[in-house]
Amino acid sequence: MKLRKMTSAGMMDCKKALAEAEGDFEKAVDIIREKGKLVAAKRADRETTEGAVLARIADGKAVLVCLGCETDFVSATPDFKALADEIADAAIAEFPADAEALKAAKCSNGHTVEEEISAQTGKTGEKHVLAYYGTVEAPYIAQYIHFNGKLGALVAFNKEVPAEVGKNVAQQVAAMNPVSISEADCPKETVEKEMAMYKAQMAEDPKMAGKPEAMLENIAKGKLKKFFKEQTLEDQDFVWDNKISVSQYIQSADKEAKVIAFKRYSLSD
Repeated sequence: MKLRKMTSAGMMDCKKALAEAEGDFEKAVDIIREKGKLVAAKRADRETTEGAVLARIADGKAVLVCLGCETDFVSATPDFKALADEIADAAIAEFPADAEALKAAKCSNGHTVEEEISAQTGKTGEKHVLAYYGTVEAPYIAQYIHFNGKLGALVAFNKEVPAEVGKNVAQQVAAMNPVSISEADCPKETVEKEMAMYKAQMAEDPKMAGKPEAMLENIAKGKLKKFFKEQTLEDQDFVWDNKISVSQYIQSADKEAKVIAFKRYSLSD
């Protein structure tokens, strides 16, 4: 049935829509899509902790996309997987600036990403969302998608590196979830939040009572140094060999190579 192919709706939904539209095909399409919007509105407060994370890389550009849904039953269906692939393909083809722009991008059937997500919601009766969209541009980009399809990472390098190195660093990002590439580019808000937490902890510690302010400041800075070691990509212990840092691992392959950007998304976070 042409209507079913165009909207991905179930056979009974298509028959009902055509009956309601008195055989008017275009009106039936609108009815099905409006149903999807109504279902989405009713389930707006539902959590979407299942879904699929996908990556695409082409011509020095890469996208990381997540289509979210409510249950693993739906995320395992062919229709869901096909829609996730459509969205990822549309993202790399048009390379939109942000998630809102991606929602307006066209899928292969001519409908927008947002329309297709709404249609899928109406078809399954389950909330679907564009849960994440991120991009990077670089001379060389590596990707990693975890075997369960719920976790993915992109890593951008300033130059080409061996494929194994790129994959291993992408796995590092996926597994260790760094806050930034290095201490230098760690967000100011993150640093201030950490320092405030350390000082609050010391203020509540009887052992620290009466200590000079300068000493407390130095202790807090020491804790911050440890934070950078554990939470910034370059300084983290390399997961495959914790005797070296990620930066040392990359430079062992190419002394001029370095990470210039990364993106990560997990449905489990």
